[in-house]
Amino acid sequence: MTTTPSAASADTARLLRRGFALEYTTLTWNVVGIVVLAFAALAARSVALAGFGLDSLIEIGASTVVIWELSGTGEDRQHRAMRLIGWAFTALALYLLVQSTWALSTGFHAHHSATGIVWTAVTALVMFTLAAGKARTGTALDNPVLKTEGRVTFIDGLLATAVLLGLVLNAWGLWWADPLAGYVIVYYGVKEARTALTH
Repeated sequence: MTTTPSAASADTARLLRRGFALEYTTLTWNVVGIVVLAFAALAARSVALAGFGLDSLIEIGASTVVIWELSGTGEDRQHRAMRLIGWAFTALALYLLVQSTWALSTGFHAHHSATGIVWTAVTALVMFTLAAGKARTGTALDNPVLKTEGRVTFIDGLLATAVLLGLVLNAWGLWWADPLAGYVIVYYGVKEARTALTH
């Protein structure tokens, strides 16, 4: 069955609306998350929570970039969007590399954070759900920026899981788990930065 131009246009418009909805949901969740994580990180003096808060800030930037990109067309716009995401991840990785190394070398002990544990657990579920939606929508639209940001969201879910594990182990007295969770974010930050900057 041949798809008519009007039907194809309507389908594209529907997919774009879904893409915008996914990004606005991600944006809203991470705006709330920055506030929650800021209080939790300061209270617990946790490198992992601070790093995850910065990751949420980058995710806000990435969502904003994708919303901007979905509002227009052209390879130049997509290329600039990818570079912005890539440099943001580079900055995150460098910051956490320094902070995690400092925490390990000085034997810094973060405090227990029940708020952090609950927030990261729920965030992991939300991010995995949003990532799946972005992957499907980005593929249907053949939009590399939305697909890449979907991977960023998936990694955000993985990072939430890693930070959650670090917080739980830290609560059990294994203080080094907190900065090690920071190193996990460094690894994925470098990986995603390389992918975005070489796209």
